[in-house]
Amino acid sequence: MTVHLRSIALHRWQESGPDIFPFNLPMIRAFSSLEFTAPVTFFVGENGSGKSTVLEAIACAVGSITIGSESVSTDKTLEDIRKLAGQLRCTWSKRTRKGFFLRAEDFFGYEKKQAQLRMELKQDMMDADRESRGRSALAAELATLPYRRELADMQQRYGEGLEAHSHGEAFLALFQSRFVPGGLYLLDEPEAPLSPIRQMAMISILREMIEQDAQFIIVTHSPILMAFPRAVIYNFDTVPMQKVNYQDLEHVRLMRDFLDNPEAYINRL
Repeated sequence: MTVHLRSIALHRWQESGPDIFPFNLPMIRAFSSLEFTAPVTFFVGENGSGKSTVLEAIACAVGSITIGSESVSTDKTLEDIRKLAGQLRCTWSKRTRKGFFLRAEDFFGYEKKQAQLRMELKQDMMDADRESRGRSALAAELATLPYRRELADMQQRYGEGLEAHSHGEAFLALFQSRFVPGGLYLLDEPEAPLSPIRQMAMISILREMIEQDAQFIIVTHSPILMAFPRAVIYNFDTVPMQKVNYQDLEHVRLMRDFLDNPEAYINRL
């Protein structure tokens, strides 16, 4: 099992520091370095704790590609994050440019774009077929060949199309189809489209992928995903962030207590 990205460290600015986002976040002000010692690392914590900000900065610092949105180098939503990424120093055991950065919202955008592309290709193929009528069979076949090839490639990747599946099925299909061994995968809340059963399927997929030298850094709220064996968990609810055992996570304790006695919690609301 491989750990490609070994650590990140933040170059220290002047002691006063810039009083602008994201440098003004308590987590960033207290941040110095972070080590990755396992193939799977989780960032956990409440909303606004800074975990997604750090993951986005890593994505920008390593030049990760994205799915369903602009490049991290041009995405306007990451403009401020790129300033933070410019202050990060990455240490590698072996530099990899494989893998991708995926946010939950990127997946939904990608799914919509793929459905639209499939419809456009089918329409273009029909138009090409209509325009080639009266010509030879070979000419008609050549006119529609580019569209048939692209549709066949989409069929091979996603079957009848991501839109033909539930969100959870589509997410797992996309994830597996874009996987390349030996990559660094940065995932922000991948559980968003996944049911509990699909989250367990995701754990199985992760196990298979790390056997092929993949490394994952994952932001999540899911106690199911957090249970991945031998994963390292960083808790962003403490400043600075600290390693924490699965059993000691507030997410895990709260979920366990709620499932044991949901009525007691609901009655307090």
